[in-house]
Amino acid sequence: MQKLPILAALTALTLGQPALAQDAPATRTAVVEHRDLDLSTDKGARTLDRRIWRAVVEVCGTAPDYDLEGKNDVRECRRDTRRLASAEAELAIAEAKQGQPIRVTSAQK
Repeated sequence: MQKLPILAALTALTLGQPALAQDAPATRTAVVEHRDLDLSTDKGARTLDRRIWRAVVEVCGTAPDYDLEGKNDVRECRRDTRRLASAEAELAIAEAKQGQPIRVTSAQK
């Protein structure tokens, strides 16, 4: 089984920015390692998907139960970040021999 050092860059969307000038939100990034995975197999791809989900949860954070707006922001961040990460993972799998990093990045709201 060939182990592929693949990583693809990923950035998250910043949605719903107010029209007024404000400081840019801080971003958080988690690097998803997968040199130990054989991305040509379903098992390797599923393992990569689980690692990406854990990174998405890490970079988007959580909100307390009483903060409905914050929970909605976290849910939106996770949805958008996961969508981007999954697209990048598909590219990484397709271009496995090129060695691109996967970075999961989120704009902190």
